[in-house]
Amino acid sequence: MEDWRHGGFGLYLHWPFCQSKCPYCDFNSHVATAVDQDRWRRAYLAEIARLGRETPGRVLNSVFFGGGTPSLMEPELVGSLLEAVRDTWTLANDVEITMEANPGSVEAGRFASYRDAGVNRISVGIQALNDEDLRRLGRMHSANEAKLAYDIARHTFDRVSFDLIYARQHQTEDAWAAELSEALAMEPDHLSLYQLTIEDGTVFGARHALGQLNGLPAEDLSSDMFLRTQDMCEAKDLAAYEVSNHARPGQESRHNLIYWRMGDYGGIGPGAHGRLTLSGQRWATETPRQPGAWLNQVETTGRGELPRSIVTDEDQASEYLMMALRLNEGADLDRFATLWGRNITPAKLTALVEADLVTIDGRKLRTSRTGRLLLNAILRDLLVD
Repeated sequence: MEDWRHGGFGLYLHWPFCQSKCPYCDFNSHVATAVDQDRWRRAYLAEIARLGRETPGRVLNSVFFGGGTPSLMEPELVGSLLEAVRDTWTLANDVEITMEANPGSVEAGRFASYRDAGVNRISVGIQALNDEDLRRLGRMHSANEAKLAYDIARHTFDRVSFDLIYARQHQTEDAWAAELSEALAMEPDHLSLYQLTIEDGTVFGARHALGQLNGLPAEDLSSDMFLRTQDMCEAKDLAAYEVSNHARPGQESRHNLIYWRMGDYGGIGPGAHGRLTLSGQRWATETPRQPGAWLNQVETTGRGELPRSIVTDEDQASEYLMMALRLNEGADLDRFATLWGRNITPAKLTALVEADLVTIDGRKLRTSRTGRLLLNAILRDLLVD
């Protein structure tokens, strides 16, 4: 069995446009006042067809519209792309089709049309539940608009997730706990809870470099917030199945699990990445980041990709361990050894177990709650001979 089949096969479609650029965001997103959606439709359809020719006979487990703000796409565009997807691959019986959405009134007003187009899961980028912090984060919606959009989503889709960012400026642990309690009272089936990170190339990154981003929590406080988050979510049957993602049983993001379980996925659109196993060789794919450059390349060459690079067995082993140890289910040591060509030194595993950073159950290696906070150090230790 080819290794990718452990994770399945998914398709990622990147819509790069936003109404505004959030100061913390390092995703490939661009502000545009007008977009020729019919021109973009032709480019996406051409890329779906090209990818389909390379992966004939596969069963597609998930489709994910990410961005940017894909809820700014016209529903007719989404519908035409999903029709092409259905014509290109056999869809799994439980195929998951997710769209990221902002909780603005325009996007929320389109939810029913996206459902009718074939989307069956929505992920709402709420980010905070108070207006002051939403303004700090550069969000264009209010807390009340976010709650209304979430309510509309719950009445429109069977599966709904929303995102929150914590460890924000001037945020105390108790303030975060109160906000998380409010979020849990909304009875979500899936929550993505991310600590604020300051990335180079963002507005926050520039401010931080100048010493102008005040009130960021110390590392100890961020760790305490993380641990309290785990306790509170577990008490509401929303245990973490991945470091930053919480779900009721059966409500995990199937698309993201393809990434974390090292399946194959095609990436279409500006800045999209992919992993494809073709004729026994795994390849890393990526595309031009600038929307105009990607669009022109598709139209002029018929191929919206940059040159592919080989993923070596050792790189694949490293990626697998890095991803799998983020998951509550952990890493299969036999699968890792097959990829790496050797077993992890038993003494290293014993030392990590004795330090209460990992657990071993049969051939399953899992990080402990404390170990998840030190994941990079654990990986460095395990992957160095």
